[in-house]
Amino acid sequence: LFQQRLSSQLNPSHELYQLSKLIEWAYYEKEFANLFVEKMGATAKPVRLIVGILMLQHMNGYSDEGAIDEWVENPYWQFFCGYDFLQWEKPIDSSSLPRWRNRLGVEGIEKILQGTIKAAIKSGAVLASSLCRVIVDTTVMEKNIAFPTDAKLYYNGIRTLVRMAKNSDLQLRQTYTFLSKKAFRKAAQYAHARQMKRANREKKKLKTYLGRLVRDIRSKLVNKPGSQKIFEPTLEVIEKVLSQTRESKNKIYSIHEPHVECIAKGKAHKKYEFGCKASIVLTHKDGLALSLRAIHGNPYDGHTLETVLKVSENISNVQIKEAFVDKGYRGHSVKNIQVHISGKKTGLTSWLHKKIKRRQAIEPQIGHMKNEGKLGRNFLKGVLGDCLNAILCGIGHNLKLIVRKLFPSNKDNFIRSSA
Repeated sequence: LFQQRLSSQLNPSHELYQLSKLIEWAYYEKEFANLFVEKMGATAKPVRLIVGILMLQHMNGYSDEGAIDEWVENPYWQFFCGYDFLQWEKPIDSSSLPRWRNRLGVEGIEKILQGTIKAAIKSGAVLASSLCRVIVDTTVMEKNIAFPTDAKLYYNGIRTLVRMAKNSDLQLRQTYTFLSKKAFRKAAQYAHARQMKRANREKKKLKTYLGRLVRDIRSKLVNKPGSQKIFEPTLEVIEKVLSQTRESKNKIYSIHEPHVECIAKGKAHKKYEFGCKASIVLTHKDGLALSLRAIHGNPYDGHTLETVLKVSENISNVQIKEAFVDKGYRGHSVKNIQVHISGKKTGLTSWLHKKIKRRQAIEPQIGHMKNEGKLGRNFLKGVLGDCLNAILCGIGHNLKLIVRKLFPSNKDNFIRSSA
């Protein structure tokens, strides 16, 4: 009764205070109302709380735990999420955020991205007419896995199977826990000393141990159909690891993330990157993100352009007229949109030459998403995690763009705090 409201204590000209007024919170509450079931489970948390935390998390590049801790400490975060009185306790556990992301799905997260585009237009940071001219490019969104080696894959496979057998009360003939750890350590030591014959001998031991475990588990799952369903996906991945060679296609690079791909983009500082492609569509003038899409299968860039542009039109509700791309998009099949490919020097007006030259403005924007956001390393699990992380990075990028446009004097402080 005697507490003062945050709205009467906070600075009304603060960027988060002003940003909270630009977002249509009622739209999210209406769209996500069907995610709840009445009279079932604990009392539901406000939709604005979850959506606000997801926005602020990717706006500042925090982890799930870090975002919840910052929410308790920062009154502006609490006001942004709809709380008008200071809170001293965590509103939710950090484990609720993964469940909420999966519950929202790709369509729900795209609606949040659509809301940030509307907020940018409403604030005047971006003109609605600028949405019809875009820049498109792809980058690699790396997965949170270690650099793959055969010894590491065999060792992780042994640990995974032993842990699963223990959880399922499956008695193994031998676990190879101590032997595999010893062989893995020796393989690393020999490889570091460039004694590759000895390293390969230890690697062969690890492969033998893993093969024995797989055969032992297979024989004991014959009479346990319930456990067989649990083990089957992991066993299929590990059997593929055992059978793959250097020349094999669609190799497994991680036991817990088998869909990860090896992408070589010819970079001098990093020859190979392990993850998936992410296609990025930004407005040509302001750099507002219209869509970010995770693309699996490592397709040719030109084959993805038509699909990516359609997704951007669906999210922004604006028909795209011109797209500026690099030479990797040669051979595209887009017909209704004028596509300008960089590198052309003849037959151009001075105006069009400047527009094509500005295509490279997307490169520093991608760098900001990777270094200040969470596009540089994806910690979300599975194929769905790739799709969600890409879109959430676009949401954080748009919110930072709005803040920089509306509060240019606070730009340096904001960049330092977000970094």
